[in-house]
Amino acid sequence: MTDATSSRIKTLGSSRPSSPWLDALRRMGRNRTALVSAIFLFCLIIVAVFAEFTAPYDPTLADFAAIRQPPSLEHLLGTDEIGRDMLSRIIYGARISLFVGVFVQVVATSFGVLLGVVAGYYGGIFDTVIMRAVDIMYALPNFLFAVFMVSLLKPDIGSVLLTLSLSTWPFSARLMRGQVLATKNADYIIAAKALGMRDGRIIMLHVLPNAITPIIIQFTLGIATVIMAEAGLSFLGIGIRPPNPTWGAMINKGREFIRTSPHLAIYPSIILGLTMIALNFLGDGLRDALDPRMKEVG
Repeated sequence: MTDATSSRIKTLGSSRPSSPWLDALRRMGRNRTALVSAIFLFCLIIVAVFAEFTAPYDPTLADFAAIRQPPSLEHLLGTDEIGRDMLSRIIYGARISLFVGVFVQVVATSFGVLLGVVAGYYGGIFDTVIMRAVDIMYALPNFLFAVFMVSLLKPDIGSVLLTLSLSTWPFSARLMRGQVLATKNADYIIAAKALGMRDGRIIMLHVLPNAITPIIIQFTLGIATVIMAEAGLSFLGIGIRPPNPTWGAMINKGREFIRTSPHLAIYPSIILGLTMIALNFLGDGLRDALDPRMKEVG
């Protein structure tokens, strides 16, 4: 055996099959915009989760001797109309916004994926009933539906979570149905059925893993939509009630003092905008990283 042949055999033997998830992680790491967005969101989550330690003041503590003070060393982002620290309220507001966004997406995505799998895999009457319900929800403007539902219910965090979950699940259901329809007639699915594998096992082992990538992307992008919807409800005064600090309510209240104390509306608007931008950039980065068509050749 020649040295060249031996070297080639060693090279082939040492090469390992590339993992799709590792490839996606590498592509994600090369996307600087998505990477910066992920770092920003990670820091925001840490600050929000440990708000008791990261917030300098109690967000509900009023100080009538420090009403609407501009940013200073004592209050880095100033104080609001009754002397509460703006930085602390923004940090606690981040906790509420992130919780609402993630919770609603988990519930809505789980429910939508379940209905989408049933509609796409079994078809027939299941598909007809589920998709007509999806069409009805699509015909209703999401935010107006949320406003209507919250107006009927008690304006608290439970009502907001329920309402936004009801208005969000159709996106996941329609997306999942399309993915199932694209995979359920594949050769490996037909072979699994021929071998007597049960439907539940086929769905868990073959259908869901091949349809989950778009759901992950939609989940990330959907968090931004839910956070914006919650901020809109709070801005209108029908969302989460005081004294809980929310970005939308802070922007609405700061609007009254936009000429004399612009920091009351500007800072919550900035952090809300940055969060929306970061979530959208992260979602775009995940789409590019997880889409097989984006895989580099060679």
